[in-house]
Amino acid sequence: MSENKTPSTWRPATRLLHAGLERTEFGETSEAVFLTSGFVYDNAEQAAKTFTGEVEHYQYSRFANPTVTALERRLADLEGAEACVATSTGMGAVSSALLSHVKAGERVVASRALFGSCHWIVANLLPRYGVETVFVDGSDLNAWGEALSKPTAAVLLESPSNPMLDVLDIRAIADLAHKAGALVVVDNVFASPIYQKPLELGADVVVYSCTKHIDGQGRVLGGAVLGPKEWITETLQPFTRNTGNALSPFNAWVMLKGLETLSLRVDAMTRNAAAVADYLAQAPGIVSVRYPGRKDHPQYELAQRQMSGGGSLVAFEVAGGQEGAFAFMNALQLIAISNNLGDARSLVTHPATTTHMKIGPEERARLGISDGAIRFSVGLEDSADLIEDLARGVAALPRS
Repeated sequence: MSENKTPSTWRPATRLLHAGLERTEFGETSEAVFLTSGFVYDNAEQAAKTFTGEVEHYQYSRFANPTVTALERRLADLEGAEACVATSTGMGAVSSALLSHVKAGERVVASRALFGSCHWIVANLLPRYGVETVFVDGSDLNAWGEALSKPTAAVLLESPSNPMLDVLDIRAIADLAHKAGALVVVDNVFASPIYQKPLELGADVVVYSCTKHIDGQGRVLGGAVLGPKEWITETLQPFTRNTGNALSPFNAWVMLKGLETLSLRVDAMTRNAAAVADYLAQAPGIVSVRYPGRKDHPQYELAQRQMSGGGSLVAFEVAGGQEGAFAFMNALQLIAISNNLGDARSLVTHPATTTHMKIGPEERARLGISDGAIRFSVGLEDSADLIEDLARGVAALPRS
């Protein structure tokens, strides 16, 4: 196979189509799918030298696979990372990044505003293995400073956060974390690699659920961890290869196809998100709207510095608590109810009873997730149709 060396002058849209491309001797246009569990060797000596590392040769698809490698190379090129490991799911990416790096007796400091499963790993799983964990208000730099005043192994944060779209100062947090000796891990799913570059802001590692915008069409699961080559090779890869957190070649191929249209989809979804956020902000029965691209977002100025676009997610609160939220969602005819996001189709979620249900009412209150809060993942539909559908939800809200 011949590897396409990506010219440094190529711009992002071109890289999304061509970076890391390998063609077989057949000269196929679209990347080949290597649906194979294992690989054969020319002789026993080659097999032995493959296992000692003296020879580069694919061994087993749990370790590496040509289609998965193509995805990893393209993601690394897009992110500006030295290396990438693709995983079976987004949570596989988060858990592997943390569990491969920390050990008993060390500390992890995390932003309180995390996706429910990420919150569970920090609050429940890591302490089982003797890791001290501390949650902080992600927007409070003084709280970060206090939490990072003693040695820390890792920091985990999301920006914008799930589901209320808090924007965190990645550079400032990274500076504090590095003084404490911490590896800074940023979940960049909501911003996507199109609108935010955490590595350029001081982060060490970036994680993705590729299920979201990267596939972006509700088809397959996958994740990715991106960071320094030495850390990826010496810390992360031994963990993922030996614990079996491997992405299937078929899913990798689907995601390669998703990357080809990523910038087009994210830009169009963002235009729609801005339009529906403006509509919701003036609609009766809507208590509040959060969208990083609007000037009324509490961290608007920070979002303008860190992100090149507002993104495809809108969070809003309706009157009437859970009853109002359910009435709003049940009245929708076009927008579907789902706990997924970053999809070509518009989706709404009630975090208090789904994605953030298990963290409990007290923790939800601390995060600003009210019973009336709705997370809206805006898709590629015509914005006028989306607004007409949202108007059905507004009309269904209880009136005081």
